[in-house]
Parts: sequence; structure tokens; C-alpha cells
Amino acid sequence: MCEYCGCQAVTAIGILTREHDLVVDLIGDARTAHAAGDVDTMAAIAARIAAVLVPHTEVEEHGLFPALAGEFPEQVAGLEGEHRRIEAVLGEAADGTPADPGWPLRLLDILNLLRAHILKEQDGVFPAALAGLSTDEWEAIDRVRARVGTLLPASDG
Repeated sequence: MCEYCGCQAVTAIGILTREHDLVVDLIGDARTAHAAGDVDTMAAIAARIAAVLVPHTEVEEHGLFPALAGEFPEQVAGLEGEHRRIEAVLGEAADGTPADPGWPLRLLDILNLLRAHILKEQDGVFPAALAGLSTDEWEAIDRVRARVGTLLPASDG
């Protein structure tokens, strides 16, 4: 992931990045489960990804994105639209393994979108935030994080 601009030194971005790292690892696990034909494990992983993304998305959409929307309205709207698409497919596994035989391939497709989405945030959104956000905007992001928490292990954030 991105390490060239220094944005990960900002606590808010560091936590978002570690959440991205966890999700990328889980995407790999889901692909492995798919290769093994293990749809139940795919569903469990989808639920885990969804759980990580709940506070993550809240921080982005109620802290980070509003601070960037004035300058990048189309990009922010596009990212939020991707959030809804990702949530919809992950949500199909909220109550266990979906019965729809097409779901595993839909999950793989949405995980590919999620991976590309993460790269957009890492390589575009986070550096833009580092360059352009005010102290008040960073404090607003921190307030959202304090309210929603994170599913990272305590030692990571």
C-alpha cells in the first residue's frame, strides 16, 4: 500500500490504512476459500469484512469525505456509490451462507471492486487529505472515530 506521502503518520489515516490491510488479507482468504469450493467460509469472511467496514465507512463518510467533497465532489460520490455496492453483496451473507448459487462469483467480483476501491483511497484520497485538510477537519474525523471505534486489535489502534 501507499507509503510515499507520509499520510499514514496521521493517526486517522494510519487506522484507516490498517483496516484496509486487514480487509486485503481477508480478501485473500476469501479467494482461497473460493478455490477450495468452501462457500460457508466465504460467507463467514464476507461477514468479517462487513464488520470491519462498518466503522471504517462511518469514519470516511462522516469525517473524511465531507472534508474533501467540496474540492472532489464527483470522486467522493463515486466512492460512496462503491461503498453501497460493496455493502449490498457483503450483506447477503449477514445471516449465513447465501442460498443463491451465483453469490460466490458476485462476492469475488465485489471483492475485486473493493480491492480497487482501497487503492483509490490509499493513493488518492489519503494523500489529498494530508495535503488539504485543516486541523478542525482532522479533529472532526477523530471525533467520528472516537464514536464508532475500530475492530482492529487494541495494540493497533
